[in-house]
Amino acid sequence: MIQICGWVLFFKLINSFIILLCATGRWCPPLTDKMEPRHGIMKAFPKVKRAKVLQGKDAPPLKKKPDECDVTGNTFNGVTVYIVPAGIGNARCQIFQRQILQNGGQTESLLCPGVTHVVVDDNMDSDRALRLLKVDCMPSGVQLVKCTWLSLCISEKQLLDVSSYSLLLPKRESETQPGNTKEDLPNVKPAAETIVEPVPHQAIQEETTDMTVPDSKEEPRGEEDAVSQGDLEALLTGQHPKEETTSPSFNPGPDSAAQNAVSGKWVCAYSSQSKSNNFNKHITDKLEVLAKAYTHQGDKWRALGYSKAVNALKSYHKPITSYQEACQIPGIGKKMADKIDEIMESGHLRKLDYIGEAVPVLELFTNIWGAGAKTAQLWYQQGFRTLEDIRTKAHLNNIQKIGLKHYDDFLDRMPREEAAAIEKVVKDAAQTIDPGLMAMACGSYRRGKATCGDVDVLISHPDGKSHKGIFSKVLQTLHESGFLTDDLVSHEENGEQKKYLGVCRLPGPGHRHRRLDIIVVPYNEFACALMYFTGSAHFNRSMRALAKTKKMSLSEHSLNKDVVRQGSLKVYGGTPLSTLTEKDVFSLLGIPYREPHERDW
Repeated sequence: MIQICGWVLFFKLINSFIILLCATGRWCPPLTDKMEPRHGIMKAFPKVKRAKVLQGKDAPPLKKKPDECDVTGNTFNGVTVYIVPAGIGNARCQIFQRQILQNGGQTESLLCPGVTHVVVDDNMDSDRALRLLKVDCMPSGVQLVKCTWLSLCISEKQLLDVSSYSLLLPKRESETQPGNTKEDLPNVKPAAETIVEPVPHQAIQEETTDMTVPDSKEEPRGEEDAVSQGDLEALLTGQHPKEETTSPSFNPGPDSAAQNAVSGKWVCAYSSQSKSNNFNKHITDKLEVLAKAYTHQGDKWRALGYSKAVNALKSYHKPITSYQEACQIPGIGKKMADKIDEIMESGHLRKLDYIGEAVPVLELFTNIWGAGAKTAQLWYQQGFRTLEDIRTKAHLNNIQKIGLKHYDDFLDRMPREEAAAIEKVVKDAAQTIDPGLMAMACGSYRRGKATCGDVDVLISHPDGKSHKGIFSKVLQTLHESGFLTDDLVSHEENGEQKKYLGVCRLPGPGHRHRRLDIIVVPYNEFACALMYFTGSAHFNRSMRALAKTKKMSLSEHSLNKDVVRQGSLKVYGGTPLSTLTEKDVFSLLGIPYREPHERDW
């Protein structure tokens, strides 16, 4: 009884304590009829059902899906772009894609039919791009361009010409046989049937692994198709124009000589002797350093821009004294004038302070015959810094091994007398086979330079047929005599032209190994080939660009009229004109004849 009373008293005390807690709000009993068993880890914040909001003015706006955007422009109408993320980054790719869509274009996540442009990082070369795309070559009509092209199109709100930003090698027009040409073109054939030619040996440099043909020590000579419509004005102003301009058609005739001289500041229309007195050497010396640095870095367009500015300054008739004066010189743009003004005011160009430590190493490597800018950059990225590193660690093809073996000899420019002796050896070998053969040294030797980097010897026969079959005989004679010591490219065909690139050494002690090219050409192509291989590179570019404004086409094969182009593509190569001499070429282009020593631009 006492125990029962004790328990009753205990429960009453507990009940009173609970009532006290509830009254003070410190505890609330659970609703036992609603509780359900729970298992595992409970969420700290249980899921709460939200009240549905009816669609209306008070409802928050729905988020757009990532692939939806408002079209606000038409810059990329008809353009479908695939952006390769490597090097660009996913975040930047998404920004570009949105900009393309907003400006009327389309994007794809891979290379597929319908893609018109493939955009890659500025530092990527064409070989790596093709590997990433898993193709051997770009599909017909698809452009492979640097990221800078896309950025400029967006910023300038217009679709720019891709020629300055393309990673594709320029195509060369094929030789047009007179018997296969058409005077009338009622229907222009599509771009898929565009006429192309083999790429010149300077442009093949890094296209192959086992047969690499490098840049010469002078700037490589490009082909007519390498000069886009936009480049025509660039050759004059040093700036790539935003709008293309065309000149009226030119109808060549027998009396259209220098009296119809072309107006304007075409380099090919003037004598290079005008730059014999350089009144602005303190400026050109610094700009030449930058041109050289950009060349070794593989930035050919900046290098070309600086080279044109240097030529313009060297040929200027007096010292430049102001920014305004610099802007008025053809070949000098506003940005270049800023640099000239900085040099005039301070005696220095700050941009020179930012030439990286890699540039002298890249120069060291690109001086290896057979190694261009891309190969040099690859070696630098692999940690190579000296020629000994290249000799012991780098994987070299046969041509690069020869270039490394004769590194010092090839860098040493030979005197004119030695070049003349090399020409005589080749000429004697040719005339031993056929006394009627002509052999003539071109290049810097024919332009009258005191020293030469290499020797180009052109061989032909006036009868137009006896040149056939002598190519291998001449080489055999020179090999047997020991004059030719190494073969770089033993046989390269370019239409009816045959070319040998190799190494020679004059007999007797003390002579160095020298670079020698031997080119056999048919006589009907001799004049154009002679002018082409004489150079200079800048002079040749100007001649080809001038021909383009007249609906003509100039190459080492011929000068053609009535050329048909669609944009930058040539769809009909035209009809070859008769050019028995170099003077005929100048006359047909409507400019005064320039002697070889006047072409050293």
